[in-house]
Amino acid sequence: MFQVEQRLVAAALAVARARGRDVADVPLAEIAAAASMSRSTLLRRLGGTRGPLDDAVRRAGVDPGGRPPARERAIAAAASLIAEKGLGATTLDAVAAAADCALPTLHGLFDGRDGLLAAVFDRYGPLPDLEALAADPPEELCALVRGVHRAIVTAFWREPRVLPAIFADACGRPSGPGHAVLEAMVPRLTESLRALLSPHIAAGRLQPLPLPVLVHLLLGPIATHVLLRPTLEATQREGLPSVDEITEALADAYLRAVSR
Repeated sequence: MFQVEQRLVAAALAVARARGRDVADVPLAEIAAAASMSRSTLLRRLGGTRGPLDDAVRRAGVDPGGRPPARERAIAAAASLIAEKGLGATTLDAVAAAADCALPTLHGLFDGRDGLLAAVFDRYGPLPDLEALAADPPEELCALVRGVHRAIVTAFWREPRVLPAIFADACGRPSGPGHAVLEAMVPRLTESLRALLSPHIAAGRLQPLPLPVLVHLLLGPIATHVLLRPTLEATQREGLPSVDEITEALADAYLRAVSR
């Protein structure tokens, strides 16, 4: 185990207390200055990385803390910006400021803004739930349809509300970033639904309609309802069925329309 001088641990703790931050979030240059040495000298004393210092702080009974990796901070920051201000305001500069990371870091992590938006959709859209469903699908067709509908509802209501903002941008600007994000995700979405529906088509439980038709009939009504739900709740205060009731009704309607 690499031995770290006690005075370096003391310097790190002192700076962290003075700044009101976790030790892991204090730059090495500030710790070096508190220990009356240069940053390069401090790195040599630590063996070239700050890991031994954090370990020594931990052995001293203090959690060095630390933030999530820059990629996770950027995805979370971008998601919040999209939900609060829309895709147009979610620039790399804005994300870098919100995530407290350097702009070149974002370019390296995501290959530009399109890559970052794709990562946000991958995290907050329906793909994770649909792919998990496809990996372990229910045997009953009715349970499968309800599972898909739940995945769509969950994605639209997941906080921060990324998916409605992406759809709004795609509808308002057909050549904008929202459309590009959805277009990039369609192949994976289609493959997940193909994996879910194909066994039932082969078994004769679904009509042999083209897959795009089966998918549109499956996703279209529930996505439309969830998108319009806030408006419906504001204008139809009485008599509006719950989301669960709507989900059940649309699932039953889908099965009556396409099952055999």
